Amino acid sequence: MRSKFLFFFLVSSLALVNAQEFNAFDTEGKRHGKWQKKYEGSDQIRYEGTFDHGKEVGKFKFYKPNSGKSPTAIKTFSNKTDTVNVKYFTNKGKVISEGNMIGKGRVDLWTYYHKGSSKVMMTEEYNSGKLHGEQKTYFENGQLTERIIYVQGKKEGKRLVYSDKGIIIKEFTYVNDKLHGITKYYDAQGKVKIEGNYKKDRKDGLWSYYENGKLLERKQFPISKRGF
Repeated sequence: MRSKFLFFFLVSSLALVNAQEFNAFDTEGKRHGKWQKKYEGSDQIRYEGTFDHGKEVGKFKFYKPNSGKSPTAIKTFSNKTDTVNVKYFTNKGKVISEGNMIGKGRVDLWTYYHKGSSKVMMTEEYNSGKLHGEQKTYFENGQLTERIIYVQGKKEGKRLVYSDKGIIIKEFTYVNDKLHGITKYYDAQGKVKIEGNYKKDRKDGLWSYYENGKLLERKQFPISKRGF
């Protein structure tokens, strides 16, 4: 009888210790120590991490309702800055993308990977949550497929598209997020097929069309309508 009582006492004590291990507050009512939240009505963890008197520190792991023990995101908090390193994962633990955030806005360089692979698919730069800087996209073999510049979330300057052999096949010009300026299309050998200008997202002026480097025809834009 005494051994049964001792057994239940130990089990109850262990449960109490485990309960106190998570979700504690300091004397000012701020979260402090290890925290763990579960989805309502489920044993699936929603997030887990550590607070230092109300401030997140170290790694926080986030889970989806059906992700089991594999986190779908990990945020690493710094003691010295407001910058948070973020990584997103597949259900199999492969990194989908990674970069830094301040608050809810992305900052600095972000990297994205081809599905189920460690090979880079795209890199892009952010400033206060907006695309700002160079965005590059890659084929799975590592060859650059597209390059473009953003300024505060808007396309600005040249956008170049490459073939898997590194030859430029498309060339666009943007001003304030709109096609504005010279545009060219090339064949597989790098010869111009089509060239002309855009003005605020619309074809404008004389456009030329080529075949094997020889001029076939020219068209004037915008095309005038008969009767007007």
